[in-house]
Amino acid sequence: MMIYINDETIENIIKEDIPYVDLTSLILGINSQKGEIKFISRGTAVISGSEEVVRIFNKLGVKIETILSSGTPVKSGDVIVHARGNVDALHMGWKVSMNVLEYCSGIATRTKYLVDKAKNINPQIEIVTTRKIFPGTKEFSIKAIIAGGAYPHRLGLSETVLIFKQHLNFIGGIPGLVENLEVIKSRACEKKVIVEVEDFETAIILSKAGVGGLQFDKVNPIELKRIVDAVRSIDPSITLIGTGGINENNIENYARTGLDAISTTSVYFGTPVDIGVTITKQ
Repeated sequence: MMIYINDETIENIIKEDIPYVDLTSLILGINSQKGEIKFISRGTAVISGSEEVVRIFNKLGVKIETILSSGTPVKSGDVIVHARGNVDALHMGWKVSMNVLEYCSGIATRTKYLVDKAKNINPQIEIVTTRKIFPGTKEFSIKAIIAGGAYPHRLGLSETVLIFKQHLNFIGGIPGLVENLEVIKSRACEKKVIVEVEDFETAIILSKAGVGGLQFDKVNPIELKRIVDAVRSIDPSITLIGTGGINENNIENYARTGLDAISTTSVYFGTPVDIGVTITKQ
């Protein structure tokens, strides 16, 4: 799976952990010996970040023997990455690589779990993820959710037209939006104009006005089903997205509402995948 992560990012995460040398290997006098390293899954997971581990080790002069690509499901005992090289280089790449694999695979695994739960109820629904990502980790996080079967909701503010109530405060609220909707749509002729709403009445008004999509924030599944049915009767082609507090405990209920997509942040937060590492003499 391909996602562009530049060399500077890879260099920075190496340099952050290894400003100069592996002092321990140097003091022990083992830095020039040859060894091999294996990253081994300790449980069921979906892998992400393995290609970046290859790039880390390549920069350290380590030869990769085998690798499981991002998106690969694994079970306990499966070898994710196997590499050979100088002992100091193996130790230099060890923790940096393990951190990337554990955190990214954690996101991918949680994502796959949500995708499977939702699609088991509604095969047509898509899971998309918000941009509430810890700064500096976006490339890795987006790659991980794609590996798990989801898609990014908004990669950034420049990508989509999504109107929040914070925007409405400056254009006269819903009446002002409706009054100017045709002008707004013409300015965004290559995009859908999507508006976030929280209640039945607003959804109906905007559906009749001709918005391209509605995003429902923190609407409970029972009420949301009622709104979705009403909106579909007005405009069957409108895009409908549910968001706000949707996670593994309630995603099935939201999948039953008839939404086109469920937007979630929950996959970014949780326990990393448990990955064991062995470094042995060659």
